[in-house]
Amino acid sequence: MSIDQETEMTEAEIDEFLRRHETGVLALARGDEPYAIPISYGYDTDDRTFYMRLVSTPESEKRRFLASSPEARLVVYDEDDSVYRSIVATGTLEEIEPGDLTPDQIAQYGEARRPLFEIWAEGKRDLDIELYQFVPAELSGRRTTVYRD
Repeated sequence: MSIDQETEMTEAEIDEFLRRHETGVLALARGDEPYAIPISYGYDTDDRTFYMRLVSTPESEKRRFLASSPEARLVVYDEDDSVYRSIVATGTLEEIEPGDLTPDQIAQYGEARRPLFEIWAEGKRDLDIELYQFVPAELSGRRTTVYRD
């Protein structure tokens, strides 16, 4: 496999890509300790904001990271035939209290896939579901065309 062409995606291309996809990998960091998890999201193209429902148990590693207000990076990617696309968003997560939600935000959370509770060993009542908004300080996309040898 060899790279034929690599280009930056435009803002419009990034928004369309993020609107069509709904999953990615969220990486959190505090100090020199990383943590990465697959997540689903809703994306508002008007204000370029991600909306996430993050599920955890009270004593989980995820909860400890989220409680520390870590720096965050979200990566969304795909490969279609010979074209690979990836979007990287960096910034900080902001927890949103359910009582503070606007109708537009509720619609965005509706776009995110619901967590699959069946994958958790704990019962539903032992899980914390928290809502987050992610307004990236930086948002970039790259398209790479490859030839397979």
